[in-house]
Amino acid sequence: MVQRYDRLKEIQRLDPERDFLEIYRLTVTYEFPWDVTRALELALYRTYAVPSIGRLLDETAELTERTQKRYDDTALLLDTVVEHGFDTEEGRTAVRRINQMHRSYDISNDDMRYVLCTFVVTPKRWLDEFGWRRLSDHELRAFAAYYRTLGARMGIKDLPQSYEECERTLDTYEHEHFGWDEGARRVSDATLALMASWYPAPLAPLVRGASLALLDDSLLRAFRYDRPGPVARGLTRGALRLRARAVRLLPPRRKPHYARQNPEIKGYPDGYEVAALGTFPTPGVRGCPVPGHRRPAEAPAE
Repeated sequence: MVQRYDRLKEIQRLDPERDFLEIYRLTVTYEFPWDVTRALELALYRTYAVPSIGRLLDETAELTERTQKRYDDTALLLDTVVEHGFDTEEGRTAVRRINQMHRSYDISNDDMRYVLCTFVVTPKRWLDEFGWRRLSDHELRAFAAYYRTLGARMGIKDLPQSYEECERTLDTYEHEHFGWDEGARRVSDATLALMASWYPAPLAPLVRGASLALLDDSLLRAFRYDRPGPVARGLTRGALRLRARAVRLLPPRRKPHYARQNPEIKGYPDGYEVAALGTFPTPGVRGCPVPGHRRPAEAPAE
């Protein structure tokens, strides 16, 4: 029988530069599927506070008018690469779909690189505070290598080469670029409403309050939300830490859990085709579902 820390021992026997996909898959589908889902939601959410990103997402109307579908499609496209890898038909199709959508919008390489860094840094910071264990150095190196590979296939230039570089890039970019934008606030409100919609209606105010209690002060300032009180923050964070202690005592997961199995994915009860996910926008017209796009001239041929 697999013991609680056996999978970590398996991870530590692998090479994080060569076996990064296997390490990443073990970590996110066996060790922390719920936590990584929450962390990646937060990672995408915090990108809205960069006005150039939040404003464009508002202009596309995808995250304000079709929020659930955009959530589903983004999660499923990213999940496809995790499950099948970069060099399979499914993985290549998912990356191609992401690139096709991104080519329709004129977004800087710096914004693209920043978004990628949120995927590396935010899960680590979430697990430091709310995980049943912290990520090992092997896992941090594998996370950086995984997203460096994804970024290269998306045509992003000057990619950070380590977790530490990703963290510096993220912190510097947020310090220099976080700020108020009316459209970004609409995207933020729509995202919070979506998360509340996953629970019974009477719980919606509680869910919104708990979501705001998890935001750091830089995000609250950028969106001009009132700072939650210490009781709300303490209860929310305390509940997540109690959950982590309980999970630590549970037997380890025997089967992988992929994002496509999450109850929050609601738009495809009869299944889906990867090639049909997302939008098929005309350049310059509304339609892209994820924060991060490329100028057509810079986009790779994937």
